[in-house]
Amino acid sequence: MHNFISADWIFPITSNPIKDGVIELNLQGDIVQVLSKTEALNLKVNIVKYNGAIVPGFINTHCHLELSHMLGQIPEKTGLVEFVQSVIKNRNADAEQISRAMEDADTQMQKNGIVAVGDIANQVISKEVKLKSKLHYYTFVEAMGFNPERADAIMDYAKEIATAFNPLISSVVPHAPYSVSPALLQLINENAKKENAIISIHNQETKSENLFFKDKTGSFLDLYKFLQLDISFFQPTGKTSIQSWLPFVNNQKILLVHNTEISKADIDFAKQTNNDLYWCLCPQANLYIENTLPDVDLLIDEGLKITLGTDSLASNHQLNILSEMKTLQQYKKVDFEKLLKWATLNGAEFLSLDDKFGSIEVGKRPGLNLIQLSDDFIIGSDQVEKIN
Repeated sequence: MHNFISADWIFPITSNPIKDGVIELNLQGDIVQVLSKTEALNLKVNIVKYNGAIVPGFINTHCHLELSHMLGQIPEKTGLVEFVQSVIKNRNADAEQISRAMEDADTQMQKNGIVAVGDIANQVISKEVKLKSKLHYYTFVEAMGFNPERADAIMDYAKEIATAFNPLISSVVPHAPYSVSPALLQLINENAKKENAIISIHNQETKSENLFFKDKTGSFLDLYKFLQLDISFFQPTGKTSIQSWLPFVNNQKILLVHNTEISKADIDFAKQTNNDLYWCLCPQANLYIENTLPDVDLLIDEGLKITLGTDSLASNHQLNILSEMKTLQQYKKVDFEKLLKWATLNGAEFLSLDDKFGSIEVGKRPGLNLIQLSDDFIIGSDQVEKIN
């Protein structure tokens, strides 16, 4: 017996929205067909009708599950450097507390209609939660080390952690331009080529990142002092951050996360350097940390492949992609259908999961969410009802 469900609107993503459309599902939850209201009139079956809009399950392309125990511990709007220092100071906690917080965060994401997560890891502590979860996780194991002399040792350590995540999918990635040396970037790039892996990196989250690379000024000097790191070896490039690091990682599929200080010149450079880039926005985390948002209109005008993330509960009050969409709609007036594609298909494509997730199409099992929209497609509540 197949199930037939309908709603005021169905958003397949790969085709136009369907008013009063009908979705046929087999017992396993696979989509058998998607019908218009007219096509469904000939069906002599029981159709369950929902009030609202049915959309695919959401893809969270940037999260830090292992920081979930830090919910509410870090003050808002302090700026990135002070935020990073606070994370370092507060990161350690009882192992049971960390595990319980990760389990709660995983459950929260499931309730919020998320089906797949690109998750950052610096240790293997999140493995057991991920193995038990109904969510699909791709783990990005961060390598961090600004001193080029330690690049080989840091890479070996990160690869050990990535291996420890087996049988889960993982890859070694750079944390951020200001925390990895060119030597380490090259090792990461070589490893990604060898394993045909994807890469994620925090990019241009604050003005100070560009200042540091251009002329070695700005608040990152305070961070290195806090970390007691000697960076006398570093010579400024005279260029922005992305123009300084991207040439070292230029052949792989890369997710650039945050991008709050990206310019058109940087985007032009990025396009010329790598033609397989995705750009992740985490608006609520940006407001939490720096109280600013990226130039979203610029990213749209440049035709970039945009995805959405929640960042961590250290920098957010919840892990809810629909809430991130609502924030962008409120602050940046982004069209709902654009936001929805960012939150679903684009993320699925980046994680190479678009054969299953990201759109409502025959043969897929993307997860189906019911959300509430106004007549002009303005998001109402950020609550999600999972219906499949």
